Amino acid sequence: MKKTRQDKILELIEQYEIETQQELAEHLRRAGFAVTQATVSRDIRELSLTKAAGRNGKPKYVSLHSAGSAPPVYLDRYSRVLREGMVSMTQADNLLVIKTVSGMAMAVAAAVDALEIEEIAGSIAGDDTVMCAVKSAELVPGVMSVIEKEK
Repeated sequence: MKKTRQDKILELIEQYEIETQQELAEHLRRAGFAVTQATVSRDIRELSLTKAAGRNGKPKYVSLHSAGSAPPVYLDRYSRVLREGMVSMTQADNLLVIKTVSGMAMAVAAAVDALEIEEIAGSIAGDDTVMCAVKSAELVPGVMSVIEKEK
């Protein structure tokens, strides 16, 4: 059931410009799947979905890659996401705070994760902010430099 539902999610995000988890859940329910918000959220995470600008300029769910690291064909897209989605970067001790265009934090976080910067222990994304935990405060300027070069 899970594989079928996740295949349907991939089909739906290709067919429609889906902006929210609630909207995705509604499409799944219309397709005959009984889902909760928690299930949809888990599926989004497992499918490595992120958001990118749709035709209307609003963020929509997209699948940039399958499980594992990003294939080279997608590195271009990640650079574009960084260029178009990032507004600023600021150091706060060992944290790197990245401000983004509203709704683009997940896409920018996925792009940063795809860079596989070993100094980053992990990152979390909200709506317009990404917080990257860097292994030490001294490493943050170097991380910022790597991200800036990838833009």
